[in-house]
Amino acid sequence: MEKETYFTDKRRRRVKLIFNPASGSANASPVQLMDIISMLQQWKYVPEVYLTEPDSDFARMVKDTTAQGVNMFVVCGGDGTVSAVAREMKGLPATMGIIPTGTQNNVALSLNIPRDIPSAIAVLRTGERTKIDMGLLGCAAGRTSFLEICSAGLLSSIFSAGDDIQHGHLERVGDFLSTLVSLTPSRIKILLDGKREIVRMGHLVLVTNMPYVGRHYQVGETAAFRDGLLDVLIFSNLSKLNLLGRAFRGAKLSEPEDSGIEHFHARTVDMEAAPPMRLMADGIALGEGPVHIELQRRTLAVMTKAPEPKRIKRPIGDGK
Repeated sequence: MEKETYFTDKRRRRVKLIFNPASGSANASPVQLMDIISMLQQWKYVPEVYLTEPDSDFARMVKDTTAQGVNMFVVCGGDGTVSAVAREMKGLPATMGIIPTGTQNNVALSLNIPRDIPSAIAVLRTGERTKIDMGLLGCAAGRTSFLEICSAGLLSSIFSAGDDIQHGHLERVGDFLSTLVSLTPSRIKILLDGKREIVRMGHLVLVTNMPYVGRHYQVGETAAFRDGLLDVLIFSNLSKLNLLGRAFRGAKLSEPEDSGIEHFHARTVDMEAAPPMRLMADGIALGEGPVHIELQRRTLAVMTKAPEPKRIKRPIGDGK
């Protein structure tokens, strides 16, 4: 069964609360943590807190937690924290809950998890356990799973400086601009599902598993995380300034009338470029070179908001 509704709110349940104190306002994090613990307890959860650090060993944390009989992980943070924990939970008989406190929170948005904390916590009890897809990427740097997006080209090259600028480090503006100016287009060769070859000149390719990425760009259908397909977007006829303008504007990237963006669906993607394009998966830099990407079906269980019940429309004049 793909979905399962939880009605276990009459008994207490141990959960691992993974809290990222760097998400949101640092000054507010101690108070926020205590509030979240209190709200979880009101829903009859027994939270065991794990505070994240830049060098957190999520693999060991997940292994130790499951060995203790705890099979629910509640991640309180942004997309980076959610993706890092998801990589270690993939394929395990465990369930992830999400309390979004990051900057963009695209994973929560994609899964219809409310942004406000009390409502997100309520989803842990009143929502549905849904098995979703993940991507698996292989390149010279090794193999890694991703939950949200793999990018090749422009976004991967400017991500580090752009992320620092977004967090107030304005001294990185020079690095951002110099990288943007020096970047040249590549000849991109893509093979979809081992049979359809596409060759284009361009600055950017996105391979996504979620319908929303970046600044809430919609790149796929609302159920993209469980449709068994990756969304592949090739930006071949757009200038660097045009691409950046879209990034800051925040838009639906896959507008049908836009000839500068080609949108495909595939289960596997093989890609190489000349000159080589920088690769990144869920914010992790993976160097350059050829890459193989494949979809892994229903490999992560997540608590998502249950759909609203359908209202039955009665015919006019029906007095029953």
